[in-house]
This record gives sequence, structure tokens and C-alpha cells, in this order.
Amino acid sequence: MTTARLNGPQTTGREFRNLSAPEHGVVHDINVAVPVRDGVSLMADVHRPDTVGRFPVLVAASPYPRQIQDLGAPMGFIEAGNTEFWVSRGYVHLIANVRGTGGSGGEFGFFDSQERRDMHELVEWAAAQPWCDGNVGMIGISYFAMTQLEAAVERPPHLKAIFPLAVTSDLFEAASHHGLVSSAFITPFLSMMGLTAARSDEFWRSVPLHLARKVLALPPLHRKFGTMNGEAAVTLMHQLLKLPHDPHPWDQLWLDVFVNHPVRDEWWDDRDLTALLKNIDIPVYLGCDWENVPLHLPSTFLSWKGLAHNPNVQMGLLDEFGLTWPWESLHTEALAWYDHWLKGRDTGILDGDRVRYALPGAEGWHSSASWPPPATYREFALRADGALDSDEGSPGARDYLVLGAGTGRVTASELDPPATLTWTSAALEADLDVVGAIEVRLVAAATAADTAWLVTLQDVAPDGGVTDVTAGWLRASLREVDEAASTPGAPALICRSPVAVPIGDDVEYRIPLVPNARRFAAGHRVQVVLASDDQDPTTPAIMNFRHASVGTSTRNTVRSSSRLLLPILTP
Repeated sequence: MTTARLNGPQTTGREFRNLSAPEHGVVHDINVAVPVRDGVSLMADVHRPDTVGRFPVLVAASPYPRQIQDLGAPMGFIEAGNTEFWVSRGYVHLIANVRGTGGSGGEFGFFDSQERRDMHELVEWAAAQPWCDGNVGMIGISYFAMTQLEAAVERPPHLKAIFPLAVTSDLFEAASHHGLVSSAFITPFLSMMGLTAARSDEFWRSVPLHLARKVLALPPLHRKFGTMNGEAAVTLMHQLLKLPHDPHPWDQLWLDVFVNHPVRDEWWDDRDLTALLKNIDIPVYLGCDWENVPLHLPSTFLSWKGLAHNPNVQMGLLDEFGLTWPWESLHTEALAWYDHWLKGRDTGILDGDRVRYALPGAEGWHSSASWPPPATYREFALRADGALDSDEGSPGARDYLVLGAGTGRVTASELDPPATLTWTSAALEADLDVVGAIEVRLVAAATAADTAWLVTLQDVAPDGGVTDVTAGWLRASLREVDEAASTPGAPALICRSPVAVPIGDDVEYRIPLVPNARRFAAGHRVQVVLASDDQDPTTPAIMNFRHASVGTSTRNTVRSSSRLLLPILTP
């Protein structure tokens, strides 16, 4: 039974009752082969209570090493949850490797339709085991959350509820930001996958790693992991790039993302669950941290929208360090969720509004019956004098210069005009609560047939400290918007048919910023930074996720008729 303190917030401010108590020890069944319909076997470890009986099962599936999900390391793939927490409270924690990883047969398909079918089989296999009472849920964040949605859209009969925090429902959304490949993430991610997938079971269960568990569990060290953010995880993955690994299929997948499929096509459609979310009628608890702008936060809201037909969907949105590694946060919230849906207990998880969210810059938890909460849009002009204001002032324009890859002439800091533009508001006279979808309507001309628009929204404190709030990205040649699917502040970009930018002509671009929340306090300033290449480390990049360069050299001209649209919370 575990009595260890778990890192991170454990609830979204709700008060719970009748929660399962920790009263069981743990039995481990390792390297269990789970057959799926085409003859391939997935490898799993089953962790179950040391009491004779049948229990609900929480399935955690990913391409990450299942053998070290209890390692306690601050690594971006320790995300299946705390096994002792769940098993001690009367749940079976089944951790499996998806196809082509961790000893599982077949070839890794990177969130493809075969992986969805495998998840259906995995859930139904678990339900048929003698230690299962027929009730199955799923657990884990990031890729573990993705496999939860994969299973749910396939509708296995025994899957009763899911809890997908930090989910991606559309791989294109996470890997290629409206045509701009998230290279600082995808390249090290696939390299890490190649490196870890090749390691043997003996390696992951070796004596050195067993000793590491003891060291990592020391309370002073464990507490430090509660403030490990996404940037730290990316840094670690970049270090792993130096190590050799088998190139297949990882290099082919890299080529698919970077070269073979630059726009939405059938390859991406096979990895997009958006149209399938209508199949999900079981309870779903979504959630993410506000910082997760370049990876999972967009799909959290995409999933919420796609599940609008489902009355049993809740969402929790977390402040800084809400999701860290090893993942241990919101376990109490998840326990209340599964005690209700899998054990039939009245826990209070359904009390109050369906949405609970932190408002960075403000105290406490906030709630709303819907998402986004009621708000009024306010427009700010990107003025020709560099101010951000409701009044455009004298019409005009500002220029910045982009040097394509390989020019080698001058650094970004030496450019005239500069490599980025910034617009800053006056100091706010009162708090400004921004919650919801955000958009920049950019009126701009370029001297190249394609360029990138990279927008970062920032909060500038009175002492000059800058906090990145959210960001938006758009490849100029993929600017087409589906107006019928768009809502205020949230244009729906199609990203299927590139159209060259008319050189020298003004074009209006609708650039969605990832929905977010922020209290811009009185005395602070709202700031917008615009760039077309973020490879320079001085250019803002949330979580240090940077993009492959479009490669064109261009002088970009931004008109003062451009606007920032902010959703201001209705009192």
C-alpha cells in the first residue's frame, strides 16, 4: 500500500466523498502476451491487488517502455500513473506496449487505424480475465491519453469510461502546426522511440534500474520533479539524438511527416479521430495544462467540441506544473471519476459545473457550465508605431526581414529591418481576464511566394518580466479557412491545398492562437510578437518547441489594419 506523497495538484478544487481507501498490496504479472485479431501479440504487465477477487481494470497503453512506468524518473514517457496508488485502492493497472514497441509484435504505425483496432482488442481481452469484474477504464497522459481515445472511438463493449489528460486527437494538429512541422519535437520523439524500442526486457528490468528506483523515490529528490516542465522533457530527448538506433520504421515515419505528407491528405486522415469522436458515448474526462500550447492543448478543445453530443464529459485545465513527470497529478480526481463510473460510488465528481480551470495570474479555481465560458471579444490594433491599442491611430505599416535557410549572411540580431516585430499595450488600468479562443487577423504582404506567420501572446509585468501565454502558427500558402466551421476567434484552417502568396499584395490571414486563459493584472501590458522563423533561440517558442523553416527569404509588411481578438471574460 502506498502512503507516498504524489506531486502536482490532486483535484480541481472539488470536494469528494466515499473514495476507495488504500487497503491492498500488489501482485505483478510481467510479460503477459495479449493476442489481437491478426495474430500479433501485444506485451503487457498486469499489476493487481493481492486479494482474491475481481476488480475494475485501468488499461494504460503506449509505445513507451512499460517496464519502467514505476521508475519515478522525470522523463516525458513515465506517464501511466502511479501503480501502487491504483492497485492499493482496488483496481488492476494493466500497462501494455502498442504494436511494434516494447516486445509487442508488428510494426509501429504512429496513431494509425491498426493501432485503434488493437486498443479495442486489448480492452476486451482485459475484460475477459479472471481478475476483472467486467468494468474497464483507461489511464495515463499524452500518448497514453491518445490510446484512450483510440479505444473509445472503436466502442469496445466493456470500456465504461476514460480519463485522457493531455490528449492528441489529430496527429497533424500536434506534428505540423498548420503546415509548419514541429521539428524540435518530432525529430527527437521519433529518435527516442527508436532508441527505447530496441532495448530488451532484460535491460529495462536490470539491477541498475532497480537501484535507480530507490534513489528517485527519495522524498527530497522526488519533490524536485514536481516542477519539471515540458521544456525539460524536450531537452532530454535532444540529448538522446546522439545515441544510435535502428532506423526502421522511425526514419520512414520522419520522412512521412517532414517530406512525404506536407499537407493534410489520406496519411494524416488515418491519424485523425475528429470525425470519429461522434462514436464515443461513454463518460470522458478531458484535461491539460495551459502551458501545453504546442502539443496537447489544441486537441483538448478539439475533443471537447467533437464530444458535444455526449452529456458525460468534464474538463479540468491546470496551471503551471499541473502535469509533470513522472505523472502523478489529478490522481484523486481520477479516483473519484472511476469510483463513480466503475464502482458505482457517489463521490461528488459530478457536482457543480462540468468545466474547472485555473486562471493563471489569479487565485483559486474557476468553473463554467460550458467551454468556452461567456466572453466578449475586444479588438486591439497592431499599430504602425508598435503600440497595441483599441485605436488604430494613423494608418501605416511595419516591415521585418526573414532570411531563408542557408543565406549565412547576417544573424537575426543584425537585421535592418529586424527579424521580428513586437506590439505592446499601455499599462492596464484594471485586471483583464482573457479566457477562450484567440485570433490574429493579419493584413500583410510578402516578397516571397510563401512564408510563415508565428504569433506569440505575452504578458509583460511592471518590472519588464515577460511570460509567454499562448501562440499561433500558419504557413502562408495554407491560409484557406473553412468559414462554415469557424467560430469567433477560432478560424478552421483547411491545410490541404497550398496556394502561392501573391508577391507584394496585401492578404488577410486568420491565424488562430491556441485557446488559453490569463489574468493580465492591472499595471501589466499585453504584448504580441510576430516572426516568420523561430530557429533563432531569441525568438519566443513556448516549451522550446520550434519549427522547421519554410526556407524563403522575404520582406514582410504588416498593416496597421491587423487586429488581435481577445475574449474578455464576462463578469
